[in-house]
Amino acid sequence: MPHMRNKTAAPPREADIYFMSKALALGAKGEGSTSPNPMVGAVVVKHGRIIGAGYHRYAGSAHAEIEAIREAGSSAQGATLYVSLEPCSTFGRTPPCTDAIIGAGIARIVVAAIDPNPRHSGKGLSILSRAGIDVTRGVLEREAAALNRVFNKFITTGMPWITVKAAMTLDGRLATRSGDSKWITCENSRAYVHRMRGRHDAVLVGRNTVLRDDPLLTVRRNGRAAPKQPRRVVVDETCEIPPGAAIFKTGAGVIVATTAKAPAGRAAALARRGAEVITVKEKNGQVNLRDLLRKLARAEISSVMVEGGPQIITSLFEGRLVDKLTVFIAPKLIGGDNAPALIGGKGIQLMKNAVSLSDITFKRFGGDIMIEGYPQFREKE
Repeated sequence: MPHMRNKTAAPPREADIYFMSKALALGAKGEGSTSPNPMVGAVVVKHGRIIGAGYHRYAGSAHAEIEAIREAGSSAQGATLYVSLEPCSTFGRTPPCTDAIIGAGIARIVVAAIDPNPRHSGKGLSILSRAGIDVTRGVLEREAAALNRVFNKFITTGMPWITVKAAMTLDGRLATRSGDSKWITCENSRAYVHRMRGRHDAVLVGRNTVLRDDPLLTVRRNGRAAPKQPRRVVVDETCEIPPGAAIFKTGAGVIVATTAKAPAGRAAALARRGAEVITVKEKNGQVNLRDLLRKLARAEISSVMVEGGPQIITSLFEGRLVDKLTVFIAPKLIGGDNAPALIGGKGIQLMKNAVSLSDITFKRFGGDIMIEGYPQFREKE
């Protein structure tokens, strides 16, 4: 049996890095469209030239490898295939890519990352190696893992990726003492938030956000609804949101997460408005967010953008359920002891246990500053 050559011990050739970067850039074009599948890009290279390229466009469409091989045609014989993720080896929504790669006569395959699914991990490359194809793995592996952070978490943990988005003033308030928050940030910041929504499978808020602001929670571009909309999830343990709320008037899917203590009549009224009412476990009299997120994942919701108020954000941080934090800071001051802050609750006692952010990035939108990072949770106090 041919031996699978793993060349990660030595620095990959400059050409491998170059062509893999092309594959990764192609894969990124599928952002917001491939869920619950990963983003994948591929190029077929022969005599130092790209003769075929492709990326996974949406779940159920041709995989990146298939697109690239089709474009290369018969010239794929004896060529090198660069792909950002290990090719699939089983039937799913589409046939296995390993069959197509072997059938096309590919002589060498270079892979950035191994399939994180424990049921499939490494199997595709083993099949290709046994077929006599030269296999190189691990080229730009870190970049490939970053590209598919959402998918990697979803497929290995059975939980969706959670992005918390918040807008606050320079003194850390999410709203005034009366609850008014329109608008803390500028139009450019709010337009970017719509693009963020479009990259997630669902947007989650609490009932207080619906009762106070009556938001649409849709993706809008230039005032018009985008073709693809995320699901809207409202956390409401007693089904208090009104059937006439704006979220029921747009046609996009609404999920109301409630508990067994919700009156049946209220739940039925929301269901008649088109909502999917799901009952989840309770925790301290509230919706158990961990149980809710697992249910959303089982519905193939792999990413959730949280736009809720401090109560939900606090619960998510206390449960260590946040994967990414995006905060818009506006150059405004509100003040007020009763004005809500980003995170409430008991809080930490020692600074050494503070939640820090890694891989921090900054962007400017007019006078606003956006800070993004990935929470690093410390030991519990």
